[in-house]
Amino acid sequence: MSKFKKKKSGALPAISTASLPDIVFMLLFFFMVATVMRQNTLKIENNLPFADQVEKLDKKDLVMYIYAGKPSQNYKQYGTETRIQLNDDFADVKDIAAFIAAERASKREELIPFLTTALKVDSEANMGLIGDIKQELRKVNALKINYTTKKGSVLGRD
Repeated sequence: MSKFKKKKSGALPAISTASLPDIVFMLLFFFMVATVMRQNTLKIENNLPFADQVEKLDKKDLVMYIYAGKPSQNYKQYGTETRIQLNDDFADVKDIAAFIAAERASKREELIPFLTTALKVDSEANMGLIGDIKQELRKVNALKINYTTKKGSVLGRD
């Protein structure tokens, strides 16, 4: 008598999982390429004003963002006055020229004329500070200015 018996059932063979790692890595690469990371962490309150005539920005990678508003709840140690935020740090008006120069240096030379400065200004911000920001932008010849509104659209150019 033999110790091994052959099964005579009609069961399907097991599914091969040899290609599973390839599929997992393909999905991983897809999500790494398709995911857009948030640019900046806001340290200010940013209640944008409403606008009735808006225009969308075409290329987001050619936009330099300047935020202005009161520090948010987590950053009350910086006071309650309207502050400027460039990238992830609070800044003064005099830091805007260096910020614009650094942004221009990070872009290819043929794209520099198309750079736009977007002001994301809180609706209750001090307009004197906004005027100072605009003066600094004029000094460094950053004349394409857009004002971001409540719905993420942009108000007419300055």
